[in-house]
Amino acid sequence: MATLKDNINTIKGIGEKRAQAFARLGVFTLYDLLCFFPRRYEDRSVIVPIAEAVDGYAVCILAVVADDPRLSRIRRGMELVKFRVFDASGAADITYFNQSWMKNNIHRGEEYIFYGKIDRKGRHCSMTNPVFEKAGAQSGSTGRILPIYRLCRGLTQKNVLQSVRIGLDSCAGQLSEPIPKEIRDRLTLPDAQFAYENIHFPSGFPALDQARKKLVFEELFLLACAMQYRKADRLEKAGPVFQKQDVERFYASLPFSPTNAQQRAVSEALQDLASGKAMNRLLQGDVGSGKTLCAAALSWVCAQNGYMAAFMAPTEILAEQHCHTLQKLLAPFGMRIGKLTGSLTAKEKRQIRSELEAREIDLLVGTHALLSENISYPGLGLVITDEQHRFGVQQRAALEGKNENAHVLVMSATPIPRTLALIIYGDLDVSVLDELPPGRQTVGTFAVDSRYRERLNRFILKQAENGHQVFVVCPVIEDSEEETGLSLKSAESYTEELRAALPALKIACVHGKMKQKEKDAVMAAFARGEIAVLVSTTVIEVGVDVPNATLMIVENAERFGLAQLHQLRGRVGRGAAQSYCVLVSDAQNEEAKTRLSVLCKTNDGFQIAEEDLRLRGPGDFFGARQHGLPEMHVADLGADIILLKTAKQEADALFEADPQLSLPSHAALRLRLKQMLQAGSMTLN
Repeated sequence: MATLKDNINTIKGIGEKRAQAFARLGVFTLYDLLCFFPRRYEDRSVIVPIAEAVDGYAVCILAVVADDPRLSRIRRGMELVKFRVFDASGAADITYFNQSWMKNNIHRGEEYIFYGKIDRKGRHCSMTNPVFEKAGAQSGSTGRILPIYRLCRGLTQKNVLQSVRIGLDSCAGQLSEPIPKEIRDRLTLPDAQFAYENIHFPSGFPALDQARKKLVFEELFLLACAMQYRKADRLEKAGPVFQKQDVERFYASLPFSPTNAQQRAVSEALQDLASGKAMNRLLQGDVGSGKTLCAAALSWVCAQNGYMAAFMAPTEILAEQHCHTLQKLLAPFGMRIGKLTGSLTAKEKRQIRSELEAREIDLLVGTHALLSENISYPGLGLVITDEQHRFGVQQRAALEGKNENAHVLVMSATPIPRTLALIIYGDLDVSVLDELPPGRQTVGTFAVDSRYRERLNRFILKQAENGHQVFVVCPVIEDSEEETGLSLKSAESYTEELRAALPALKIACVHGKMKQKEKDAVMAAFARGEIAVLVSTTVIEVGVDVPNATLMIVENAERFGLAQLHQLRGRVGRGAAQSYCVLVSDAQNEEAKTRLSVLCKTNDGFQIAEEDLRLRGPGDFFGARQHGLPEMHVADLGADIILLKTAKQEADALFEADPQLSLPSHAALRLRLKQMLQAGSMTLN
């Protein structure tokens, strides 16, 4: 008998070429094959009378062929086979393109089941290239709910379906049950055999719903349990013990008072630093909530304890900005701040290495250049990563690996919905900055269409005449025409349009295809107030801080996610003047209008994030692979929110009752978690 670990070419019908095709889809073993779930289903189980078939919908009709099929050659490379069919309710014309063999496979007077999309024009009804089988036959192409799989070159739906059927039959009874029975009973979840059988070969929609519920819950439950295990493993990891410092000394040096939220976040981190266990904390806050101040306070505590800190930012512009801010906050204490980015000269990099080795730097700020193999960090006690979702897991691990026992603080200005954060950050302690510092402005947000273009240009001119600056964000760099027919505003061409419309203003353009030095020069000039209007792509989503900028215009706003639009809006409202964000979109569909209206109603990033998750799923926040999460085979982190919450609650309760999963009833769960964590290059004791 075959086992789940066996290669798929051990079963009938899968030779070397077909195995290679499956490999392109990530299917190598029989277990992979059983977990290769359908992407959608076609309901071919119900026969619909021709007269009741709805235009534009795919249906099954049971009909008799009224005449002999006719083969017509329209031109070279174009052949048609046509015939008429009828049932008790009406008639329909059937056409097959370039399938001349159909002429001899369909016979007048015989009854067939046809499945395809109905096309109605007045009283005339037709189908093009429908799937068919003879009435009473059992070929499996109709009379059932048919799964539809992802394909690649070398595979057909029939190939996959046959292989999955053989795989299920070959491994009957081998599928494990990692979910403890008491949880399955409480949630009325079916067993594994039922779930896998009905996700691939559903006996009906109720059975399909039950199968999917079981498999979605299992996927999310295992993920939540894995995070619990990682957290427990982390809590055992020793870290340098920082002596408690009177952080009020640091606060007293500031020209302003930190918010209650900032003080709370710093206090939570200080407890970690003094615990003897390695801190692994997420500092999450909306745009402008003051995360950099918290990072400065913890870097100060680190230096007071004789350790150095490393601060990694995703771009040179942001690293420069942080370096400048941290210098102002920490220089009064005599702290030595260094900067390491890719644009430094070889001589400057050697100087930084020399200073590090001599322990002459207390805080090193930089980009991924901090990860260079020839850079060592004697006395590294704290690693801080900003906009951490922009770094891959391996990059973050490489910096943390410079000292495996260093404390870790990761920061994100992308508000993550709580439901998603429960899974993504299940192994981290979380501090939330839910309060904006005094002086931060609420940005007035408006959604308009291109009919407002002239008024918008006058508004740009007014802002500039009042001494303020303007951001304009376009979705593409160069002119582009979408399949939808909507012309997208490009940064380059729109810059020229604005220069023609507003000749009195200095207007510049910046985008990702420019050389880094060119981008930095333009951004620096804008920061100095030498440029009135900066047209760009989303390269400025996380970037230079310009308190004098009071207007953000986003062209083709429907092309961006709400979380991304909120980030862009955060580029303005940083000074004392009233600021505005204008979302320009000619999109007519209701979903796009609904999404943009959310931005107009609230400035609360977390509320916006929840709505973005509901409307678009988790892709806007980060990719699963980037965060080290296993690929979701069946669960949808956006759509399966309720099951996600339930899975997290059940995992929490289970680990509270049995932290080591030592009970016999939890043995299968422990084994599955061990396999998961080892596959993810993580250890499980």
